[in-house]
Amino acid sequence: MNFNGLNMGMGNLYQLSDAKTRSISPENYTGEKGKGGMCELENGFAKNAARQLGKGWKVNPFIVLQPGETFTIADIEGPGCIQHIWLTPTGKWRNTILRMYWDGREDPAVECPIGDFFCAGWNVYHQISSLAVCVNPGSAFNCYWPMPFRSHCRMTLENRAEEPVTMYYQIDYTLTQVPEDAAYFHAQFRRVNPLPYKGVYTILDGVKGKGHYVGTYMAWGVNNNGWWGEGEIKFYMDGDTEYPTICGTGTEDYFCGSYDFEDPYTHDKYLDFTTPYTGFHEVRRDELYNCQKRFGMYRWHIADPIRFESDLKVTIQALGWREGGRYLPLQDDIASVAFWYQEGPAAPFPPLPDKDYMEVI
Repeated sequence: MNFNGLNMGMGNLYQLSDAKTRSISPENYTGEKGKGGMCELENGFAKNAARQLGKGWKVNPFIVLQPGETFTIADIEGPGCIQHIWLTPTGKWRNTILRMYWDGREDPAVECPIGDFFCAGWNVYHQISSLAVCVNPGSAFNCYWPMPFRSHCRMTLENRAEEPVTMYYQIDYTLTQVPEDAAYFHAQFRRVNPLPYKGVYTILDGVKGKGHYVGTYMAWGVNNNGWWGEGEIKFYMDGDTEYPTICGTGTEDYFCGSYDFEDPYTHDKYLDFTTPYTGFHEVRRDELYNCQKRFGMYRWHIADPIRFESDLKVTIQALGWREGGRYLPLQDDIASVAFWYQEGPAAPFPPLPDKDYMEVI
């Protein structure tokens, strides 16, 4: 549906709209009409490269975040809707934290390392072709989740590293009316390393209000030999207590694969894949079942959002196999990002772990 420029698809791309298209980048920090490429030569990060050409010649195409610095990459007066985010960072991606705030809220609705937000939690490039996130050569992160806001949008990047980070970015959005039933976009990062024995990993908890769950990304580090994905995902909603309303049948099943993601002909390696709605994209194809393997998977509930009325909790088990044909509770390194929309602001997130706890080693 169009919603006057809030979101458009191929089916209604021919329809006209009164929405105003704008874009923020280091060449136009505010996104104002007719204000792009105006950086003075002496103020640009690329002033040396442009020194013989001058103003208007790619003087400031990137920023440099100093250690400990938090930089506001978007400060937009609404109503409007974020339509596309592109960025390409240097450094370790777990050390740069993306936050988004809607309509003047003090607590972020999005708080996540940039790598994990763009399904690249292991700080290694793997190509992704999905509807919500694309990762392209060489480290181009793209997000297409629509993010409506009514009065204000603010986005920041925090550099937790001990070294400067170079960041190219562009945020494409529209200034347009937002319907009353439009919900706010949220994304929350979590990590447990290692998962306690017989512990259950929590992807999301504490969500109150009405909304719908739209996606999961997981960066899963396996600390045992053998298959690791027997665990079930569970969605507790609208007053569920001991038992959930939705209970999956296995980790690879939830991510829309089957039978251990194995090559069905040779049975000696994993097969990676990336599709519009699901992917098992971060994996080396050889060395099946070796210890210390790392995997990345995404599952977008775009065609099948999980709708809740009052509350939501999402968990997943970590299970392998032990002797005697018995399940083995695993003690793995698991990180995740939960993506959802809800009608009002989320409760404050759990504190983000410190840099050392989140580090990919």
